[in-house]
Amino acid sequence: MTVSYTLKVADSRFGGFSKLLFRWKGSIYKLLYKEFIVFVVLYAVLSLVYRQLLSEEQKRLYTKVAQYCNRSTDLIPMSFVLGFYVTLIVNRWWAQYTSIPLPDQLMCVISSNVHGKDERGRILRRTLIRYANLSAVLILRSVSTRVLKRFPTMDHVVEAGFMTQDELKKFESLHSDFNKYWIPCVWFTNLAAQARRDGRIRDDVALRLLMDVSRCQGVSRDQAHAKFRSPILVLSVQELNLYRAKCSMLFHYDWISIPLVYTQVVTIAVYSFFAFCLIGRQFLEPLEPGQEGDLDMYVPLSTLLQFFFYAGWLKVAEQIINPFGEDDDDFETNKLIDRNLQVSLLSVDDMYQNLPPAVKDKYWNETTAQPPYTVATVAETLKPSFLGSTFDMRMCEDTEQSQLAEASPSMPRIQTPLLSRFFAAASPAISIKNFGRGSRGHPHLRRPRADGGFPSPYPSRSEDPELVARIEEEEKEDEELEDEETRLGGTHLPEASETQRKELPLIQVKALSSDSIGADQQEAWEP
Repeated sequence: MTVSYTLKVADSRFGGFSKLLFRWKGSIYKLLYKEFIVFVVLYAVLSLVYRQLLSEEQKRLYTKVAQYCNRSTDLIPMSFVLGFYVTLIVNRWWAQYTSIPLPDQLMCVISSNVHGKDERGRILRRTLIRYANLSAVLILRSVSTRVLKRFPTMDHVVEAGFMTQDELKKFESLHSDFNKYWIPCVWFTNLAAQARRDGRIRDDVALRLLMDVSRCQGVSRDQAHAKFRSPILVLSVQELNLYRAKCSMLFHYDWISIPLVYTQVVTIAVYSFFAFCLIGRQFLEPLEPGQEGDLDMYVPLSTLLQFFFYAGWLKVAEQIINPFGEDDDDFETNKLIDRNLQVSLLSVDDMYQNLPPAVKDKYWNETTAQPPYTVATVAETLKPSFLGSTFDMRMCEDTEQSQLAEASPSMPRIQTPLLSRFFAAASPAISIKNFGRGSRGHPHLRRPRADGGFPSPYPSRSEDPELVARIEEEEKEDEELEDEETRLGGTHLPEASETQRKELPLIQVKALSSDSIGADQQEAWEP
């Protein structure tokens, strides 16, 4: 039986996990105590032999061997090898559990869409869901020792009610060298098709449902409708395919194991590590007389803890590598079979069109429904609802930042507050004045001079008069500034105003245009 302690760790409290250390069932003590006793006995035997039976010369030789073994333990990457292996095993363990077929979705589809209160309708619904449960029992017999012990032969399956004698004869008459867990699924599809022909499955599902289901099957909408002639039947077959796929995954998980070489490498690494520890972790006498040796504690506590951790890690992987056995934490497959059969039959039979009366709910006349709290939970009502991490930001304190602005290509760009700290003055590298200045300008952005000093790389392209006038004006200002600096013998630039620090002009290069680009598609360049 699976050991569940979820309630014990529902709340974090002082010593919460410590209380779990005193449980025996499913514990690491129960899993590891035999190996632990063997390791302690072997260590004690070697210690007695070293202390009582060896001569002084033999002790010195043993000491050298022990030191070599102790150094060798550092060469085995135990944490890496074990950590990666156990992670792989745990992921595979959970994937196997999620692959166990459950009939919940299938039984809802059958209960709501296979109609008929008469005996024939009841037989159809119960038989369909029984076929699904039979398929799960057959695959679980193949992978779980618990289920196989419960149903050792097919006669036991018939006696349990999952199969009739006629179905058993038909099942055994179909010869196959492979596992035949899929045969009840084929019976399901044929019986569903027969129910459609008899009118038990009605064609009254919306087109959206048909499209979604047929797309999930990888066939077109027309193909699905032509084959089954009912979107309800398509949905039933789709749910059965999902159910059958999980049965198939269980079979393949049982067939394809973790590569044997990987398991062998991990096992050899652990065993060799502690074989070295048995020899190298003994308390030894010093090699030279008068040399101070280590403290002789007789019991190697750190080595025992190391064995407990590493060997326990390996035993965890050993326990869950196949969760369909009979260990304490293996899956309770027999309980799942009982639950699935009982719940599915209840859903398709007793609950078929057995509904409570539909009445007005308690909050019929209330705009905001507020369920009551108990005294133990009333404190939760004092906590405000979470509306988002940015809900409490104060954006309206800075009125300048809160003003609305219309986005426009001709509108000057605004610097962020962080950048404005670095641009205390107008930077020459980003100023529009530098476009067209000497070798620092880009040739394809420099306008042709009127005196022919610089030939235009695009002689056939027109210029924007407004842009040209603006560049000329800033060039004049730049020349005046350079003359002033030359006259004063310094290179200090005047401090820029607040507006200049905040605004960087957006330069639209309209002078460059090609034959293939229209006037309304001219490029824009942003510094």
